Amino acid sequence: MAEVGYVSVVAALVLALYGAIAGPVGVKLRWAPLVRTAQYVVPVQFVLVTAAALALVYALLANDFTMKYVVFNTTRATPFYYKITGLWGALEGSILLWEWILALFSILVVWRHRREDADLLPYVLSILLGVSAFFLSVAAFVASPFEPIFPAPADGRGLNPLLEDSNMLTHPPLLYSGFVGLTVPYAFAMAALIMGKVDARWIVATRKWTVIAWYFLTMGNLVGGWWSYHVLGWGGYWAWDPVENAAFLPWLPATAFLHSVMIQERRQTLKAWNLLLIILAFALTLFGTFLTRSGVLSSIHAFSNGPVGAYFLGFLAVVLTGSLGLLVWRAERLKGPAELDALVSRESAFLLNNLVLVGATFTIFFGTVFPLLVEAVQGVKVSVGAPYFNQVTVPIFLLLLAVMGVGPLLAWRKASLDQLRRNFLYPAIVAVAAGIAFLLGGVRELYPWLAFTLSVFVVATIVYDFARAARGRQRMTGEDPLTALLMLFRKQQRRYGGFVVHFGVVLIILGIAASMTYSVEKEAVLQRGEGLQVGRYWVQFQGLSAAEMPTHTRVQGTFQAYIEGNPVATMAPAQKFFPSQQSPFSRAVLRTTLREDLYLILAGFQPDGSAVTVKALVRPMVVWMWIGGVVMSVGTLLVLWPYQRELASGRQRRPAQVSAALSAAERVYTGGGDA
Repeated sequence: MAEVGYVSVVAALVLALYGAIAGPVGVKLRWAPLVRTAQYVVPVQFVLVTAAALALVYALLANDFTMKYVVFNTTRATPFYYKITGLWGALEGSILLWEWILALFSILVVWRHRREDADLLPYVLSILLGVSAFFLSVAAFVASPFEPIFPAPADGRGLNPLLEDSNMLTHPPLLYSGFVGLTVPYAFAMAALIMGKVDARWIVATRKWTVIAWYFLTMGNLVGGWWSYHVLGWGGYWAWDPVENAAFLPWLPATAFLHSVMIQERRQTLKAWNLLLIILAFALTLFGTFLTRSGVLSSIHAFSNGPVGAYFLGFLAVVLTGSLGLLVWRAERLKGPAELDALVSRESAFLLNNLVLVGATFTIFFGTVFPLLVEAVQGVKVSVGAPYFNQVTVPIFLLLLAVMGVGPLLAWRKASLDQLRRNFLYPAIVAVAAGIAFLLGGVRELYPWLAFTLSVFVVATIVYDFARAARGRQRMTGEDPLTALLMLFRKQQRRYGGFVVHFGVVLIILGIAASMTYSVEKEAVLQRGEGLQVGRYWVQFQGLSAAEMPTHTRVQGTFQAYIEGNPVATMAPAQKFFPSQQSPFSRAVLRTTLREDLYLILAGFQPDGSAVTVKALVRPMVVWMWIGGVVMSVGTLLVLWPYQRELASGRQRRPAQVSAALSAAERVYTGGGDA
C-alpha cells in the first residue's frame, strides 16, 4: 500500500504540473488539442489521488504498522470509524485529504463550466492544478503519509485521545471543504484578471461555488464549537485559540464578498474590491494552514512540529505577490463609477457591511499573529487571550447585526423618506418595545441589551418584509398565503434564502449573548449523597464506577439533577485514562433544553469512590446556537436550489402583461429586489 500510494501521488503531481502549463500554452499557441488535454488531466488526476487516499485508508484499517503514519494514528483496538478518521488525524494525511477534495472540486468545475466558460477554463484549471501541484509536492517530498518505519512495531500509538469523538467524522472534512472550496472563485478571479475580462461574468460563474465554500466554512466552525463544548470539558465553545481564529478568518472576507458582489452585478462597481476580497479569503486559508502545520504555536488544534510551515509560508508569498501583481496590471480595466448616489441606500449599507467585516478580519488577524511577532523580534513569549478579542470584536459584530437588519430593506441608489418610513417604522416600534421589556426584565448590561434588542429588530424586519411581499403577491395573483410565500422563495431565492440565513445568524448571536453573560458556575467536593445548588438545579452525587473501553479506562460518576425537588436527569460525567497519556481526559455531559444547558464535569475523585470533585455550569440558551446552524443550512439550501429552469419555462407560459405587473409589484414590496 505504501508503494501504491506514493507512486499515485507522484504520478498525480506530474499530471498536475503538465495540466497547469498545457492549458495556457495551448491558448497562446491557438492549439485546441493541447488545451483539451489539460481538461483530460483532471479526471485522471482525481483517480490517482483517490487511489492514494484509499491506499492510506486500507493501511489504517489493516493495521499496516510498516508505515509510520499508521503507527502514530491507530492501534489494533481502535474502532473501525476512528481508523478511517486517521486519514485526516495528523499532518501528512490531512494534506492528502485536502488535495483529494481539491481534485474533486476540479473535476466538478470541468463538468460544470466546460461549455459556457470555455474561454476562462484553461486559466481556471491552470490555477487549480497549480495549487494541486503544490499540495502534491508537499505530500510527495516534505510530509509523505507513506513513509516506512523499521522495525515495524507490534501495535500503534493511536489518535490523540481528544480526537476520539464522532465530530472527528464531520468537523475536519467540513472545514477542509470550505478552505478548498474558496480555491474555485479565486481561480476564476485570477483567470478573469489574466484575460482582462473583469466584468461580473466571473462572479456569476462562481456565485454558487462561493456560497458552497462559505457554507462549509460556517458549518465547520459551528461543529468545531460544538465539539469544543461537549468534549474538552471546560464548558465553553470558543476560546479565541489561534487555530480557531485561523479557521474563522477566511469566513469574514468570504461573507463580505458574497454581499459585495451584488453591488458589482447591479452597478458594475467595486470590481477591484471584490477581487481583493477573494484574494484575501484564499490567502487566509493558506495562512491558517501555515499556522496549523508549522509548529510556530501551541494549540490543541495544531499539528505539532510540522515540517511544512516554511513551504506554506513561501507558497503564500507567491500567491499574494502573483495575485496583487495581476491586480495592479489590470488596474485600468478595474475602474468604474466610484460615487454613490446617496448615503442612505442599499449600496452604502453593503459597503459598510464590507468595511465592518474586513475590520473584524484585521482585528482578529492582528491579535492572532501579535504573539508570534513579539517572539520573533524580542524572543519573549506573550499571549493574547479571550478578553482582548471579546473587547474589540463585540462592538464590531453588534454594528454588523444592525447593518444586517437595515441593509436588505433599503432601496438601491437612493432611499426616500417615504421608503424608510414604510420599511422600518413597524420593526423599529417592535424593537423599542422589546428593548424596554428587556430593561424591565433585568437586562442591564449594555452589550447584551444591544444584542437582544438588535436581534429583535432584525427578526422584525425579516418578518415584516416577508409579510409585505407575500401580501403584494396575493393582491396581484389571488394566490393563497402559503403559495404566495413559497413563490417568494422561488422567484427571489437569493433574497429570501438570505433572510433565512440571517435569521439563523440572529439565533446564534442570541445564544452567544445569553450564555456569555448569564451563565452560573460552581465547583465543589461532594461525598456520596451530597449535592450542590447551581442555578435552579440541585445536583446530587450518587456513586462512582469504572469500565474498560477498547482504547481506555473510563471512571464515571453518577449524578441526579433535580428542579424544585423533582428529578429531571441522571448524568454521568467521566474521566478517561489512556495508556499512552500521563493525565486523564474529562468527558463532560450535559442536559439540554431550549432554555438552558446543565453541564457537569468530573474534575477529580477519591480512589475508593467516596468523594468526587465536580464542576457544574448552567449555560442559558446555548442550544439556540446549534438551532441557528440548522436554520442557516436551510437558508443556504434555499439559495442554492435550482429553481431557474422551472422558472424560465413558467415565464414563457405567463402573459407578458402579468409578468410586467408582477415585476413592478415585487420591486415595490421588496425595496428593489436582488435579481
